[in-house]
This record gives sequence, structure tokens and C-alpha cells, in this order.
Amino acid sequence: MNKRWSAAIGAIAIGLAASAQTWIWYPGDYEIWLGNKMNNNRTERGAFFPPFWKSDSHYVTVEFSKQLDLAEPEEIEIYAEGKYNVKFDGKLQFGMPRKFTLPAGKHNLNIKVWNQATPPAIYIKGKTVNTDPTWRVTYEDKEWIDESGKASDTSATIYADAGYWNFDDPATPPSQFSLSLEPMDYVSVEEKTADGGRLYDFGKETFGRVVLKNTMGNGVVNIYYGESPEEALDLDHCETLDKIGFSSDNVTDLATNSVSSRASEYTLDNTKAFRYVYVAPENGVNVGDVAMLYEYAPVEYRGSFKCSDPLLNDIWNVGAYTMHLTTREFFIDGIKRDRWVWSGDAVQSYLMNYYLFFDSPAVKRTTRLLRGKDPVTAHINTILDYTFYWFIGIYDYYLYTGDEAFLKEIYPGMKTLMDYVLSRTNKDGMVEGLTGDWVFVDWADFPMSKKGALSFEQILFCKSLETMKLCADVLGDGGDAEKYGKLEASLRAKLLPTFWDEKRQALVHNVENGKKSDQVNKFANMFAINLGFLDQATTDSVMKNVMLNPEVPAITTPYMRFYELESLCARGMQDKVLGEMKDYWGGMLKEGATSFWEKYNPGDKGTEHLAMYGRPYGKSLCHAWGASPIYLIGKYYLGVKPVKPGYKEFSITPDLGGLKWMEGTVPTPNGEISLYVDRDKMKIRATEGEGYLYIMSARTPKSSYGKFEKTGKNSYRLWIDTKDEINIKYKEI
Repeated sequence: MNKRWSAAIGAIAIGLAASAQTWIWYPGDYEIWLGNKMNNNRTERGAFFPPFWKSDSHYVTVEFSKQLDLAEPEEIEIYAEGKYNVKFDGKLQFGMPRKFTLPAGKHNLNIKVWNQATPPAIYIKGKTVNTDPTWRVTYEDKEWIDESGKASDTSATIYADAGYWNFDDPATPPSQFSLSLEPMDYVSVEEKTADGGRLYDFGKETFGRVVLKNTMGNGVVNIYYGESPEEALDLDHCETLDKIGFSSDNVTDLATNSVSSRASEYTLDNTKAFRYVYVAPENGVNVGDVAMLYEYAPVEYRGSFKCSDPLLNDIWNVGAYTMHLTTREFFIDGIKRDRWVWSGDAVQSYLMNYYLFFDSPAVKRTTRLLRGKDPVTAHINTILDYTFYWFIGIYDYYLYTGDEAFLKEIYPGMKTLMDYVLSRTNKDGMVEGLTGDWVFVDWADFPMSKKGALSFEQILFCKSLETMKLCADVLGDGGDAEKYGKLEASLRAKLLPTFWDEKRQALVHNVENGKKSDQVNKFANMFAINLGFLDQATTDSVMKNVMLNPEVPAITTPYMRFYELESLCARGMQDKVLGEMKDYWGGMLKEGATSFWEKYNPGDKGTEHLAMYGRPYGKSLCHAWGASPIYLIGKYYLGVKPVKPGYKEFSITPDLGGLKWMEGTVPTPNGEISLYVDRDKMKIRATEGEGYLYIMSARTPKSSYGKFEKTGKNSYRLWIDTKDEINIKYKEI
């Protein structure tokens, strides 16, 4: 168990006090190293299955530097992960000193660390000199000595602020990180007399390590995992399995060839996702009992929700559990099959996270891992749209957190990735899928061309350019802001002339070889609405002719239902969306879901719900993008969102959507906004920031704090700038 995790997701959500002591490294290197470990845990029927995109690695030699100004001499303790030297005022010191005395005055301290296996990292502890994010780091100091003995000019060396993640104990270096473990027992077991195996049911979707207890005899124990009983019992087609060999002295994991001494309990090294485990010993060996170690990130549930509808409460709770299972070292997609970090999945996890955990470090870790290192040789996850989601995730992160330091850190990587995108545009300045590009969009149940210029991709590209301009403005880079602003404006101006179908009042799917497609689907149209690319009249027309048109192909993945339902909520259709959520996510619950799925088609029957990718159990029954009600409820029913970065200003627009009452809490970077709403009263409390409460009321509302301002027919707003609870009387229309 990592005892430092809770601190990492709490007090240092965005920054770390300069006086704190913590392990530091080159920014992004630890995330790349840790992500490589996690991404390479995937197996398919016992076979190792690494990611198919480029894997980067950490810099093996890193220099850490600090300029000192000491009022008095000071002794420091030095800890390092790797082989290191100490240079003080340009002079190398003997050996690798564990303690070093710094004289008073102004000095330069440089420590260079080499480590091939894990990211070079240091921890320095002193009275005033401690490692923290103010240290500067570089992977090449460009220093050499000429024939006269004079050191070279190192002004070309590129320095960055040190990376960190609150590993604040010198005895617990970053390379020793692990998730938390908790013993869990099954809830029932069923004997299968045909082959002597037992089917263990752990009661709900879970994740962890199987424990075999009191195994007697010698031979092989076969373990078959399933998110359903059908999968666990299908020995030839279940997605994951293990084979463990027992001899008189040793136990061998036959998938990894790792050997350990035999004891009364054996815990598998590999983690798996499952609800059911079928344990089938071969002749000569017998397993006494089975348990598991549940592996998880101990994130804090800062957001909450409860309402008058029990089914919606169940949907919120199962959505929260789905997010918990898929929030690990990073935000991953699904816990059974991929267990990888995908940008399209992650950008939705970020948004749900802001309304549930508000774990800012997890967002930053995932963003760094997805970006990797230069040079850029392919799109993120090889997917064209996933590169754009990466940019959009940064836009959202800044809005919710106000973290300018992270923008400064990540901006160089944003520029080189955008350079790659711009180098692959067509003569019209639009993106198309080129050789090696995976154009994804969604798993669609209807034919959909991925060739030519897709309107969907151009909208994401346009928002990415807007993100570049935003970051350049925040960081004070006027030249870049002007450059990206012009590119964004130029592309935006081309969207409607290129893709708009006047007769059908919709954006068509694509243009290929200069010919406009006849196909209209929801993808580009709903993103154009959600991202504010259409004026009011055009938005109304698109809602009628596309989003609410039953002749337009339906979306069946929770992935795109996320955006579809957001477009409806943004248009004030919470009543309709409530019914959609209850039908769609409630439908999964009726099928026995204990976490939400990668895809759900209400027309499927029985085991059809388990199949995907041409495999009978290929579908993930715990997929991050399935938890979107968390976001929809927080932003569009409780109605809380940031207006200025970091919730310096917020807006609250509650909408019962047909509910009798609701209550909940939305976390902010360093506080929370909580509210209770029914049909004639509200209670609001905001412990951080200030902003407007917007409500519709059949009569002028009355408040225990401040005075409502009328903004239109039956519409009112109240400025909130107190941390005290406000009681409001109104009349629902």
C-alpha cells in the first residue's frame, strides 16, 4: 500500500510549497516510466500484449541544479535513485556524499544522476535547502572543456522545473510506488463436478490478484476469469486466464516463468479484472480455498449526489464505482481487456473526475504519459481524433483548475505536437487520415467512411488550435497567440462552406476528392453545438433536423452518448435526458451490470451483450466512458461549472429535470459547492470562489443573502460571494 497517495491527491492538488521536501525528477519522465509498467500489464489468454504505439523512455542522465543564498552554513542529506555526483560552485566533490555541508553565501549546487532502470531522482533534506519544484533540471548540460581547460558556454542548455508527485519520505523512493491492496472474499462458490473445478463469485466487477490457499499436491492450477459466469466457464474463449504450476518446493507462474517458494498461500503477481473466477486444478493438485487482494487507488469521493429517483441514485453510484475502478496510476479505458491509457477515454475521465474526485495530479500524470517525448512520429495512440482530444483535455484542465504552472510545463510538447498536425494538413488546411493514421470517431453500427476530410475531425482540430491560442495568451507569448488564432479563425470560417447541407440543415460527414458526402450523422453536429461553433438559429435547426431526428443513425456507445446527451442538456432538455439515462444506463443495470460497459445495445439479448470485436467476450463490462452520468448530473442537473479558471468565478444553474428533489456536492480545487433543490426551495453553499446562481421561478425568489436580479421572463440571478449557506424560496415553473 502506498501510504503517500492520499497526500498526493489532497493538499498538493495543484502546487507544492517550496519549503517541502520531496523526491524530484525530470518532468514527465516518471509518468512515462510508470505508464510503461502499467501499459505492459495487458495479456490476452495468457500472452503478453504490449501497446502497438511508440513507447518512450526516461532520460537516463539528469542534472539537478539550485542557486543558493544562505545566511549561515547548512548540512544537507542527499538521497538518490541512481549513481550520482555532486558539483559545488563548478567543482566536483569526492565520491557520492550522503551528507554535505554548504557554506554561507551565494553558491551553485549541481547534482547529476544516472539510472538506466528507473527515472533518475533525488531527495535533499536540509534546514532550508530541500528538493522541491523550484529546482531546475536538464537532460543535457552541453558542458565540455577546451584545450586550455576552460569550460564551454552552456547557455544553450534547456532547463525545466523539476517534476514531482509528493513522494515525501526519503525511505520510499518513487520507483517503489504501488497501488493499495485490500483482502476480499468471494460471496458464493459453485462446484462443477464435470472437471472438479469451482466457480467463485466475488459479487461485483472488481480488480486485483487471486490468492490460492492451502493448495495440496503437485500439478497445474488453471484459473479462468470472467466479467460474467459465461466467460469464466468458457475455457476456450475467456479473455484472460492464468496457469500456476505447483511442485514440492516451488510455485511457477507459467505465463511469466516467475518462480517463488511454496507456502500455504500463493498470491498471483498479475492483476486481473473479473467478477467470476473459475479455478480448475488438474489431476494431482487440489486448491483448498480462494480469495483476492483488491488493488485500487485510494481516491477520495469529494463529489456526491442523491435525489428522489432511486434508479438515478443507482446510476450515479455505479458510475462512481466504474470511475473508481478505472482511476489507477492513470485514467485507463477498461480494466479487463486493454488496461491502456487512451486519449479519447481519458478526456472524458478528466471531466467526470472534476465532479467526483477532483484529482488534479491524476489528470496531469495521464496528460504527460499520453504526450510522451519528441520527436513526434505518430498521432497519440495512433488515432487522429485522439491527438485533438489531448489538446482539448488541457483546455478543460486549465478551466477547472487554473493551473498555469502546468501549462508552462506542457506547452513545449503542445507546440511540437501541433507542428506535427500542421505538417499533415491538406491544401485547404484541413486534416485527413494519412498513411499510419487511425481515424476512429466511434464504434458505429452503420457504414461510415473514414476517408477524406471529416467534418468531425475539423471541429476537433479547430478547438485544438483555440487551445493553443489560449495557452499562448496565458503564458504571454503574443507571437504564438497570433499565429494559432489566425489558423483557428481560418479553419472555423471554412467549416460551414465546406460541410453544410442547406437542404438537410446539417453538417455532412465528410468531403472526399472534392465531393460532399450525402451522409449525415450526429458526431460533427453535436460537437459543433457543444463547442459553440454554431449561431443560435443554426443550433436550433441542427437540434431539430439531426439530434432529435429519429431518421439519423442512433449512437449506441456510452462514449458518444456522453457528448450526445451533453448537447441536449446544454439546450435545456434535462427532462428528456433523465429519461434517456434511465433507459440506457438503467438498461445496463437491469442486465445485471455492477459497472458500466464499453457499449450497450438495448436490442441485444443474453450473451449478445458480452460480444465485441468478433469475440464472444470481447466487450469490456467496466469502461471509463460508461460513467458519463457523473459529469452530466454535476454540470447540468446540479448545474455547477467554472466560469473563470480554477473556479475563481462559477455559475450554478440547477435543473431538476422532472425530479422532485436532489442534493449533492461538486468539488472545486480547494473547496466545494453543495446544494439542495426541490420545487420551491434551495440551499446553496460555496466554500471557494464567487459567482451567479441562475434560476427560473414563477415568482420573484427570496434569499437569505443578497437580492435576486431579474434577467428575463421568469428568469433571475443572484450573486454569491459568501461561504455561508444561503436559503432560497422560489416556485418551479
